[in-house]
Amino acid sequence: MSDLILEELFIKRSQQKKKTSPLNYKERLFVLTQEKIAYYDFDAEKRKRKGLRGSVDLEKIKCVETVEPEPNAPQERMYAFQDLLQKYHPCAWMDGMWLCCHQEVKQAMGCRENPGPNVLLQAPEPQGPSVGMTVTAEYNYLPMTTQDLELKKDEEYTILEMSDPNWWRARDKYGNEGYIPSNYVVEAENGLERFDWFCKNTNRSQAEKLLRTENKDGGFLVRDSSRPGKYTVSLLSKSGGDTGASCRHYNICTTPQGHFYLAEKHYFSTIPELIVYHQHNAAGMVSRLKYIVTTRMRPPSTVGLGYGVWEIDPRHLTFIKDLGTGQFGVVKYGKWQGKHDVAIKMIKEGSMSEDDFIEEAKIMMKLHHENLVQLYGVCTTQRPIYIVTEFLSNGCLLTYLREGLKQHPTMVQLLEMCKDVSEGMAYLESKQYIHRDLAARNCLVDSNGTVKVTDFGLSRYVLDDEYTSSVGAKFPVRWSPPEVLLYCKFSSKSDVWAYGVLLWEVYTLGKLPYERLNNQEIVDKVSSGRRLYRPQLASEKVYAVMTSCWHEKADERPTFEELVLTVQDLLDGL
Repeated sequence: MSDLILEELFIKRSQQKKKTSPLNYKERLFVLTQEKIAYYDFDAEKRKRKGLRGSVDLEKIKCVETVEPEPNAPQERMYAFQDLLQKYHPCAWMDGMWLCCHQEVKQAMGCRENPGPNVLLQAPEPQGPSVGMTVTAEYNYLPMTTQDLELKKDEEYTILEMSDPNWWRARDKYGNEGYIPSNYVVEAENGLERFDWFCKNTNRSQAEKLLRTENKDGGFLVRDSSRPGKYTVSLLSKSGGDTGASCRHYNICTTPQGHFYLAEKHYFSTIPELIVYHQHNAAGMVSRLKYIVTTRMRPPSTVGLGYGVWEIDPRHLTFIKDLGTGQFGVVKYGKWQGKHDVAIKMIKEGSMSEDDFIEEAKIMMKLHHENLVQLYGVCTTQRPIYIVTEFLSNGCLLTYLREGLKQHPTMVQLLEMCKDVSEGMAYLESKQYIHRDLAARNCLVDSNGTVKVTDFGLSRYVLDDEYTSSVGAKFPVRWSPPEVLLYCKFSSKSDVWAYGVLLWEVYTLGKLPYERLNNQEIVDKVSSGRRLYRPQLASEKVYAVMTSCWHEKADERPTFEELVLTVQDLLDGL
C-alpha cells in the first residue's frame, strides 16, 4: 500500500449527474497518497473511515485550481477545487448548468484555456530518519558477521550511512562502528516505539490474543489504529470475574488543538502522558491500565543473516525436523549457527531452473514486509541447493485453517487473516512483483497468528511441465483466472483473482475450491462465467469482495491497495 501523504475531512458537493438530481453537501474523508486521491464515507461519532466512494489517479490530474465561487457563496463553497484539462470551467456546475458560461451539458468543453504548464502535485518531504541522527535500540542484536555492530536494548547509536534501507551503518557510544538492522532501532526521543506498551503492527485480534494469554486484569497495550496515524488502547478487564474477562478497545482521540484524550476533560500534550495518567485513573474506562503487555520479547526478522549476506555456508545449518514436502522438495526446520530459527528448502535436483533462480534470489532478498516470509539467503556452492527463510511456527495457512485453530474462529480473526495477505500482496504489487501461485498453501502463520505470504515468484523457475502447463495435473487451475487458463497471461490482476479464491479458502476453513470438478471442467466452467459459491461463514459483504476479484475482465478487478482498504472497512464495521 502506498505511503499516506495527507488525510482530512472536507465538505463534498454531489455531482448532480442529472438536472433533476438533488444538490447536497456531505462530509467526506479525503485521503491523498502517492498514487491517488480517494474519498470515503465517514462516521463522525466513531471517528472512523467507512466505505470508499470514489478516487482519481494522480497521473490523470493535469492541474488543480480553485473554483471561482458564485456571489454570496456560503462558507462550504468558498474553497472548492477542480481537476483541469486544456480547457476548463472556472466556476461550479449547479442547477443543471455551468455558472461561468451557462452551458447545460455537463460534459461540455471548458470555456477557459489552461494558460500555463501543468502544475504538479508535490508531496511534502517525508519526515524520516537521516544520517547523523541518534537512534535507540528496541531489541538486542548480536553481530552475525564481522561487519555488524552489536545492539543493546535502550542504548543509543549514531547513524553514519543509510544507503541500504535495511542495514544502516552506525556508531555506538564507545566508538565502535558497523551495520545494524534498521528495523531494530527507532529515532531517539521521538515516536512511541521506545515504550514497551506500544505494539507496532499488531491488529485487533492479535492484541486480544496477547491480552488473553497474559490473562491479567488491567493488562493493556497501545497499537496502531485502523486509521493511519491514529492509535488504540486495548485493555483486558475481569470486572465479571475470571470467566467474564473481556477485551475493550479505546481509540485515542485528538482535539483541534492537538491534545490527546481517552475520556472527555482529561487532555494531554503527548500519548505517553495520557498513558501515565490512565495507569492511575480509569477515568471512563472499565479499568485503569495496570499491567503492560508487550510484544518486545520477540525481535523482528532481519533482511538476510547479517549485512551483505545472501550466500550461506551450509556448515552453519543444523537440521532438526522435517516440516513437509513441497513442489521443490523437502522443507526442514533448523538453526543457523546453532541459535537462529530458520526454515530450509532442500531443492530437488531437476525441479528448478537453478541458475535463473540464484540471480533472482538477490532481488527477492531485498523484499521486506511484515506480511511476507523473509528470504534470508541461499546455499548454492553444493547440490542440492538450499533456500533459507524465516521460520513460522504455526506452519501452512491451509493446515492451520483445517487443524490448527483451537476454537471456532471469530469474524475478526478471519478478516485479519485476509487483511494480512492483502497487505503483503499490496507490497508486492507496489514493487511490480507478481506472485503467480497465491493460495492458502503458500501462506504461513506466525506464533501470534500473523499470516505471511511465501514462495512469491518461485513458480517461474519450476521445470515440471505438469506444473507449468495450464493443462498439467499440478497447475493451480483452481486459483487461476480465464486469461491465465486460456493464454497463460499473468499479472497482479491474476494474483487478485487468486486472492479471491484464498478468501474463499479462509471462509470455508480450508475446503478445496471446485471440489467436485476436475481441471478441464474448471477451465470450462470458469471460462463460461461460473464462480465459487458463498461460504456459510462469509457475509454478503465479504462475498462481494470475493466476487469483485473474479471479474472476467482483469482491468475491472480491484488492486491490492484497494482491497486493503476494503477489508479494513469490513473490520471497522464489526
